[in-house]
Amino acid sequence: MRLICFPYGGGTASLFHSWKEHFPNGIQVSPIELPGRVARIGEPMPASIAELVDRILDEAAPYFDRPVSLFGHSLGALIAFELARAMERRRMFPPARMIAAACRAPHVPRRQPPIYHLKDQEFIQGLARMNGTPGEILEHQELLQLLLPTLRADFRLSETYQHIPGQPLDCAITAIGGQDDKFVTRGDLVAWHSQTKGAFDLKMVPGTHFFLQSQASNIAKLVANILGRTTYNKSRKPQPSSMN
Repeated sequence: MRLICFPYGGGTASLFHSWKEHFPNGIQVSPIELPGRVARIGEPMPASIAELVDRILDEAAPYFDRPVSLFGHSLGALIAFELARAMERRRMFPPARMIAAACRAPHVPRRQPPIYHLKDQEFIQGLARMNGTPGEILEHQELLQLLLPTLRADFRLSETYQHIPGQPLDCAITAIGGQDDKFVTRGDLVAWHSQTKGAFDLKMVPGTHFFLQSQASNIAKLVANILGRTTYNKSRKPQPSSMN
């Protein structure tokens, strides 16, 4: 199985580089580097999650040559969800499991006002309130100015997301939440159960909204344990032609 991972807004694939040591040889951890960061710093972020998902399916086709599970944190969970939907629409090998961390179910309305459109100083203050951007970055003006376009694009992607009702996913869903998360409640997480025809479970872990930073090793071990108990139909083969 391959675990495809998506970071939170402003995050990079490096968040998952240490995960590999916690997984058995039978599960390959494959983080996706989103546009606008690291080696892709010059690439603009698509205007919507749907457009981003189409690009992922086109550019990362080799990642889908075997059974996959999906993990996403916050914005990354919305990307993973829409990716799972797109895979089913394209009649691809369906994900074995989707794991949504620190993210309300997609049909649950946002409660926080958007900040992506604010002036720089107000936007930076909004970032500081979320406690997800390291203080050394917020205080380093040159670095912050370099990162602001990517951060804005990520927040725009999340804050303008519109859920379109559809059939629940065939794959199982696990929701993971931080016990001290001020932005995503337990109820927001439980609501994911209506997005699957399969099994659903909820895991609460110590930490705030960005528990992926503070609990990196523990989350990796938790996800490895969840996937170790995940079953999938090994007799069903992917359909590469459906990628076109």
